[in-house]
Amino acid sequence: MTVRGVDHINIGTHRLEETVAFFRDAIGLDVGWRPNFGIGGAWLYAGDNAVVHLVDLAEGKLPSDQAALDHFAFRVDDYDAAIRRLDAAGVRYRTADVPGAPIKQVFLRDPNGVNIELNYRPSSVIDA
Repeated sequence: MTVRGVDHINIGTHRLEETVAFFRDAIGLDVGWRPNFGIGGAWLYAGDNAVVHLVDLAEGKLPSDQAALDHFAFRVDDYDAAIRRLDAAGVRYRTADVPGAPIKQVFLRDPNGVNIELNYRPSSVIDA
């Protein structure tokens, strides 16, 4: 077996509409097809890939800073556009540079307290 990458992230939420709006407006994902699992939810796509799966819950879960899984990261192709999108959506964030590498990072939280990292690597940096 060879792992080819991360397929999707699953987030349980009691704030489904707000969370869909966050990933659509602040992150730039598109709402798309989702199988009828018999429970509420949504799938959000980056291109043809459903990268965020949301499941509608009656009660919220603990935020990332109280869980073993701290965060997940998306690679973005335009740092400045990402910052503009977050500003336009009114999302709070902090930025950082990776020491010794030309990688810029943006850290933020979704409406459920899930930590998200956006990574920008200039095209001159080899994909790693």
